[in-house]
Amino acid sequence: MNGVEVSPRHCELEARQSRAIPSGWLRRFAPRHDVLGVAVATAALLLAHSCAQADEAFIPNQGGGDLAIVDLASMTVAARLPLGGKPAGVAVAPDGARVYVTSPEGGFVSVIDARARRLERRLEAPGLPFGVAVSPDGRKIYVADMNGRDLTEIDPQSGASRKAEVGAVPSGVVLTPDGATIIVSARDDDALVLLDAATLTKRATIAVGRHPFGLAVDPAGLRAYAANVESDDLSVVDLKAQKLVATVKVGKRPYGVALAAGRVFVANQYGETVSVLDAQNLAPLAAIKVGEYPESVAASPDGAKVYVTNWFSNELWAIDAQSLKILGKTETGEGPRAFGAFVRGSDEAGHPRLETR
Repeated sequence: MNGVEVSPRHCELEARQSRAIPSGWLRRFAPRHDVLGVAVATAALLLAHSCAQADEAFIPNQGGGDLAIVDLASMTVAARLPLGGKPAGVAVAPDGARVYVTSPEGGFVSVIDARARRLERRLEAPGLPFGVAVSPDGRKIYVADMNGRDLTEIDPQSGASRKAEVGAVPSGVVLTPDGATIIVSARDDDALVLLDAATLTKRATIAVGRHPFGLAVDPAGLRAYAANVESDDLSVVDLKAQKLVATVKVGKRPYGVALAAGRVFVANQYGETVSVLDAQNLAPLAAIKVGEYPESVAASPDGAKVYVTNWFSNELWAIDAQSLKILGKTETGEGPRAFGAFVRGSDEAGHPRLETR
């Protein structure tokens, strides 16, 4: 592992120090208006914010049974939390306060306090929980049961839940930015299912390529993108018209999709590449060689970078979304899946992350 292990307790203490700084360190040193005072105050600020200052990636390691929290500025693992149950799916809440991780073999969802970097509690989830998404207001999470046909809505505060039948082997889950529509890939039905988020009733079932898995929605909520594992292509769905509008060939065995810098990024497991398409005309732009078995892909909140987990080489890679150059990589642990929205912005006010799954 690269970097320094930081305990959840350490981060919790630093969070308290950070909140205490305006009435403590700054008032004590800032009035001196000298080099020493400014330097000490600055150092105190940097220390107190060291746990969550940079963008972070929350990477479930399925083989290792843990969650690696990666500081994306330094590309080092800053903390590691044991979760168990072969963790795979992940969703960062829009306000960045909580991170939800599915454990398919444990039948639960771990709730992570992102600021304190600690496991807060577990929520029971039926079947084989895999894909997960958070509503834009953060009040509900949606979990796909890959062993069945249902999507489960869970209130993370009360634990109350309700189900909707969506189709065979539900996998990826995303919501439109307004939170009105839930989109689920029904893998073995070769279809995307659109649900009314208020009632959990079906609005449409749309045939796409073979075995759709990872999903993405554009920031305007107009288009959904699905990576089709068995047909090696990408389906594009017009959400207003509720119909398939394009199918584009990508690399071998595509799994994850993300949008950034006006482009579509698709992780191809067997191809060990990331396909890059123009988001407007869907023209292919590049195929970037990455690590072994790339699975999930997500964009930074500002869209400047794209991050790819490589399942078999146990790595997270960073790519410049404009130049398409590799910016760095780090080891994450055994078997990083990170299926979902795994990047948390440094601004805890939150950033929309609905475009990546």
